[in-house]
Amino acid sequence: MSEVIRPARDPEALLQQALAEWGGQEDLWVFGYGSLIWRPEFDFLERRPARVHGWHRALKMWSRINRGTPERPGLVFGLLTGGACRGVVFRIAREEGGAALARLWQREMKLAVYDPRWLPADTPQGRVRALAFTLSRKSPSHTGELSEEEYRTIFACASGIYGTTLDYAHRTHEELKRHDIHDRNLEKLLRLIREREEDATRS
Repeated sequence: MSEVIRPARDPEALLQQALAEWGGQEDLWVFGYGSLIWRPEFDFLERRPARVHGWHRALKMWSRINRGTPERPGLVFGLLTGGACRGVVFRIAREEGGAALARLWQREMKLAVYDPRWLPADTPQGRVRALAFTLSRKSPSHTGELSEEEYRTIFACASGIYGTTLDYAHRTHEELKRHDIHDRNLEKLLRLIREREEDATRS
């Protein structure tokens, strides 16, 4: 029987803080760098390519529900400090912003692992202030450095309520390519799987 996982922080308090920081006077912007790009699950008025500086996308966050289990955790992307990250920003109508944030919290913040932050995001039409779900390296959900063999094992075995870690990585990679975003680290990780499959075929 899987253990019951409880959030270390109060997700509702963090939601109320985000709502207060947004203010509700203007349209809401949300920065997507992983599955939000290909499965936003909210209505939006506009989507733009965007880049945030000082943060980068990394497949270094344990997933014990969505893409894994407590016994066999999977991985999802987190936004870690350092470098830069290309993704997309979504503009959500002001009158729908509160409901959109509540849905996002149900999806992304059940365990309150992410640190929601308002980051400046540069777009072709100018800079916007967007909500992003960042990950602290001090979080117990941060994996630290994983070996190639650890990634191979997770890709081969981890699965949660939304499917496998491997499918998540492939879907994100395909969507990034569709937006002309090249993530060399993700491409390197997916090569590990292809190499293992090729080795298995030859043996």
